[in-house]
Amino acid sequence: DFNPKDIDSIEGFLKDFPKNAPLAVEVRNDEWFKEPVATEIYNMLEAYNTTNIIVDTAGRRDMLHMRLTTPYAFVRYVGANITSDYTRLEEWVDKLEDWTEKGIKGIYFFIHQNIEKESPLLAAHFIEKLNKRLGTSIKVPERPDDKSGKLDL
Repeated sequence: DFNPKDIDSIEGFLKDFPKNAPLAVEVRNDEWFKEPVATEIYNMLEAYNTTNIIVDTAGRRDMLHMRLTTPYAFVRYVGANITSDYTRLEEWVDKLEDWTEKGIKGIYFFIHQNIEKESPLLAAHFIEKLNKRLGTSIKVPERPDDKSGKLDL
């Protein structure tokens, strides 16, 4: 687990990473999210054209910083297998719509939770909302036992 004392190691890695390959980095130690360290890591990621991963997890609200360091967003959404997961995802639809209107070049959104077998249900809900709001045509994941191609929500 890297912490701010390891920032030189992270910078060395970023410096040596191939410039033509996209890269996203997630830091987890809570010290990264306190000033002035947060600004230092964000500025470094921007300097190396590296996407800062935004994490939305109920237990770590400090990781929900909304700081983009490239014209791409990478969001790791961690559900808690509770009803409010759906509300949190609907709030993300609003945010993604805003970023899209402002010209973001790409969005990578990863959904998982403690009970992974329920993740496709959550993802299906999210994708249906995105498709409706943003006019996208992202394929809704199939439930393994459902051949219709849609999940019953």
